[in-house]
Amino acid sequence: MAPIIVTGGTGTLGSLVTERLRAAGHEVRVLSRHAPDHPVDLRNGAGLDAALAGAEVIVHCASNTRGAGRGDEQAAGHLIEAARRAGTARNLVYISIVGVDTVPLGYYRRKLRVERLLEASGLGVTILRTTQFHDLVAMLADAAAKLPVAPVPKDVRVQPIAVGEVADRMAELAVPTPSGRAPDMGGPEIHTLPDLARTYLSATGRHRRILPVPLAGKTYAAFRRGGNLTPTHAVGTQTFEQYARGRGR
Repeated sequence: MAPIIVTGGTGTLGSLVTERLRAAGHEVRVLSRHAPDHPVDLRNGAGLDAALAGAEVIVHCASNTRGAGRGDEQAAGHLIEAARRAGTARNLVYISIVGVDTVPLGYYRRKLRVERLLEASGLGVTILRTTQFHDLVAMLADAAAKLPVAPVPKDVRVQPIAVGEVADRMAELAVPTPSGRAPDMGGPEIHTLPDLARTYLSATGRHRRILPVPLAGKTYAAFRRGGNLTPTHAVGTQTFEQYARGRGR
């Protein structure tokens, strides 16, 4: 059985994908700069040729959510070039976000550019777009709760999904046969950010007045229009309230 490559395999999603693949009996090579067996630097491609040797499936979870510039595109470019040189890669599975083609947020635009690089690569690819993870909504609520009155963007709806459910789907897609653009994957419910913040802070025992704040700009307008939502693909099962209750224990 050929090894499966997971980039970002120590991150929030990648570690769970790795766990599920290994539980299914696969050999998994986790790529990172500090990996003892397969040290790789996606920023310049160092170590990729050795790491990808013999692999048929590559799961690309690595991403720089805080950085600017073209780092994610450069990383994807190095991965594509190494996969071509290896000659054995049949499916490159990529995690993306619902709304990357409609919401002009910088990070979303970078994800869309990576999608287009993959689609033009000539390799077999699978692209899965999902809505925001529960963890991201919780992080936003935690940040807002640092103030006596918690400011939260007004009129923005979110369809959060459990990262473990996304990991399950990514592991299912990590097969030699590519799926192209896989059906989007959204959480089971859609709520406004202020309502989700109230739910999370209440479940975690904190009491703050939530202040819905209107924002300006094209990105905010796109979120208000629901460009980040996929109501026809509400396939997730764990609600945000269930997730919040689990965090509050």
